[in-house]
Amino acid sequence: MLDTDRLRADIPAYDTAGPPPVFLDSAGSSLPPRIVVDTAVAHLRREAEIGGYRAASERLDDLAAVKTAIATLINADASAIALSDSASRSWSDFFYAVPLRPGDRILVSGSDYASNVIAALQRARAAGATVEAIPSDDTGQIDLVALDSMLDDSVKIVSLLHAPTNGGLVNPVAEATRIAHRVGALVLLDACQSAGQIGIDVAELGVDAMSATGRKWLRGPRGTGFLYVRPDVCRELEPSRLDLHSAAWTGPQDYRVAPDASRFEFWECDVAARLGLGAAVNYLLDLGPENVYADVAAKARHLRENLPSIRGITLRDLGTEHSGIVSFTVDGVDPGQVRETLRAADITVTVSYRSSTLLDMSARRLESVVRASPHCFVTLEELDRFLEAVDRLAG
Repeated sequence: MLDTDRLRADIPAYDTAGPPPVFLDSAGSSLPPRIVVDTAVAHLRREAEIGGYRAASERLDDLAAVKTAIATLINADASAIALSDSASRSWSDFFYAVPLRPGDRILVSGSDYASNVIAALQRARAAGATVEAIPSDDTGQIDLVALDSMLDDSVKIVSLLHAPTNGGLVNPVAEATRIAHRVGALVLLDACQSAGQIGIDVAELGVDAMSATGRKWLRGPRGTGFLYVRPDVCRELEPSRLDLHSAAWTGPQDYRVAPDASRFEFWECDVAARLGLGAAVNYLLDLGPENVYADVAAKARHLRENLPSIRGITLRDLGTEHSGIVSFTVDGVDPGQVRETLRAADITVTVSYRSSTLLDMSARRLESVVRASPHCFVTLEELDRFLEAVDRLAG
């Protein structure tokens, strides 16, 4: 069981005498615990006192511990973790390291994110490869039968999306990965919207690489993310860019790439933000990840059960297993106007547009949806305030 009083006391946003804000945008950029803010700010102050190099050297063990904490969370070895500035950077760093030749095929998920597909299209154009979308089944999930029928040895990489940005769907990643591996394709998992709200065991999922961000459900600082790379796969790939951290200059014409996932890192980084990410992951581990996952699921379920009772509301979530993202539309009201009207009542939601998940939203003839994403620190009373506000707006 989670201690709601502790959760609330740990968030600076709730240091108010008036009605607390209703925050439903952890799928965008969540509210960090106080320890995350304090950790990052303290390091920035230390940099101001003695300079960035000395300040970083004091925290070498703590920086290494960030990878250990992430590895604990996803059941990996710390050497398989590379830290970055975002999920998109992590995804791209791995994707651009996979060799492609004319005739090779790249498969993307039907609900894949714009950044991923743009990168895939760019590389396909340059290499003479092709990009193909995996169809969705009747529930909206990846169609595993269709995926199986698309595979042959020309498929080099399969991009899987764990939880789409535009609604509460969870894809069957482990099953899709097993299918893709039958032809030797690499599987790159985008866990941007799942890390921190859904249990992830990379050994169980079997993926070759996985990207994630710090700012969403993990509640870390913006400008943080990480990449997991399966060790045997890591040793076979050379990143498209290297520096003196990801490789060693061994002779006038020679260099040696780092032996582990650090080959996907650069030396220069935001040390304060990375320490803040470590604080966020350790905070989650201290709460008990399974407790947090269950609470997020319960809060999202509360919204899914009650929103349809409001006249004029249409739930837009697909799938049979759901994430903490709840998407909906209001008849006759633009989602952007819904967001602004709720914001005036100190209720934070966001809007997901067709351009972010072009294939899925086009297939469903949707231009945009409202996205509510409650984390474990949101109370049921606040969820009901949100529902009442939506009722007034719809009416």
